[in-house]
Amino acid sequence: MFSDTKKVNSSSKIEIEQRIWILLPGIVFLMALFARILPGPRIIDDAFITYRYAHNILAGNGFVYNPSEHVLGTTTPLYTFLLVLIGQISGKTQASFPHISLFVNAIADGITCLLLLRLGRRLGFPLAGIGASLVWAIAPYSVTFAIGGLETSLYVLLLTGAISAYLDQKFVLTMFLGSLSFLTRPDALILLGPLFVDRLILIIKVRRDLPTRLITRSLFFEGIALLTPLLPWLIFALFYFGSPLPHSIAAKSLAYRLPPEAAIIRLMQHYATPFLENLTFGTPAIRVGVVLYPFLFLVGALVAFRVQRSIWPWLAFPWLYFTTFAIANPLIFRWYLTPPLPAYFLIILVGIERITHQIFNSRKSRISYPNISKTRIGNILSIAFVVIAPYFLTLRGWTFHPDHGPTRPAPEMAYIQLELFYHQAAESLNADISSHSKLPLLAAGDVGVLGYYTGARILDTVGLNSPVSTSYFPLDPALYVINYAIPPDLILDQRPDYVVILEVYGREGLLKDPRFQEAYHLRQKIPTDMYGSDGMLIYERK
Repeated sequence: MFSDTKKVNSSSKIEIEQRIWILLPGIVFLMALFARILPGPRIIDDAFITYRYAHNILAGNGFVYNPSEHVLGTTTPLYTFLLVLIGQISGKTQASFPHISLFVNAIADGITCLLLLRLGRRLGFPLAGIGASLVWAIAPYSVTFAIGGLETSLYVLLLTGAISAYLDQKFVLTMFLGSLSFLTRPDALILLGPLFVDRLILIIKVRRDLPTRLITRSLFFEGIALLTPLLPWLIFALFYFGSPLPHSIAAKSLAYRLPPEAAIIRLMQHYATPFLENLTFGTPAIRVGVVLYPFLFLVGALVAFRVQRSIWPWLAFPWLYFTTFAIANPLIFRWYLTPPLPAYFLIILVGIERITHQIFNSRKSRISYPNISKTRIGNILSIAFVVIAPYFLTLRGWTFHPDHGPTRPAPEMAYIQLELFYHQAAESLNADISSHSKLPLLAAGDVGVLGYYTGARILDTVGLNSPVSTSYFPLDPALYVINYAIPPDLILDQRPDYVVILEVYGREGLLKDPRFQEAYHLRQKIPTDMYGSDGMLIYERK
């Protein structure tokens, strides 16, 4: 009788678990969608650059930022074409790009959550998969750039999809997704390089066991999958732009002035607080996390590697990413910090789940509690530390009432006050711009919002979309107040009709130059102390 009761209880538990795993993917997917639809679009300046490229393609002007200027100023051609395709099919106007990108990004992040769930189960640590997927659904580093209109969500999905397909030995699909990820952002090579190395090692291992004909056939189709998206773009970019490399990469390396340790410090802080522990525990969380989380990642990585040796490229990815950006030392924009997080989240949580299992399931463990088995205690603590704690720590990064823009709940990181100031400047200029017989030239250091809402020709003083600007860098260090300054000679030589800048960009250079003061008058000052500025200044050529 007791045996039958145990069998019934065991059968009921299995049935409940099966039902949970049937419902859970849908719940997590919907949570990810809701976390992005709730705040709505809060578009970041750089996204407007991609929108303008997409708009010009739809308008028949070609793949250009300024009409007739063939400059590749966006690093994400695939995302640009995706916006164009959806815009063309839906018949949407230029103003709809923020909503199109929100739709694309929400779906992409929802699918990434499902892949994390699946990867956790595949490694034998389902709680880690649940925890990682729930955190990704609400993580400010995920949500902010999804609602911000950037390509980050699609990029992360393609990287995660590539590693998932690779572990399933679907090598053709892996190559296809890898190729698409490179067209979304070129730094995908940080993951694709190790993947190609592991694929080569695997081919060498099976060469003796499989006929050469089968290996050749497999490599042929993998090559086709890799080159089908990639080769047409490389040929087009070479002839259309003169190079397949985005001009923005070189421009950023020249324009911004940073101390040599800037990137590594920012990355260390980021890797020390994957679940935003600093918001709950303050600065001490960074000191603890800089040791704790690499250790937990190492524990999880060793376990994952034993279960699935081919996962090592994904295990290496967060640290190769860290090393690449630390050495390159670019100005670390917030969205640069997002791509390694899915792997970082999951493997850390695998490490935590592994440790709790070891502590409470080991025969040597002396931990006990009346009327509760050690296994049950371990399971409860695993759920607490692997699922509940990371989720609620991460949720601290949200605010219910943002103090600017739409007042719906959103990550505090989704800060768009600067974009709102530029939109105000664009509206102030639009009446005059429309009265010109030909499109006027507008110079600015942040060109996304201004270019998108004015339609003017843009002189990008950083040089992302205006190659002429890069010849004026590097600048005299004395001209910098923060990490960027506008070259005075650039403005005086190119003679734009309007100049829109934060005061701090020109404080020690352009604004002190008597030639500039003689040629331009201050049309409007928008009050702001952004980056220590004394307002946003709108100048007009006399």
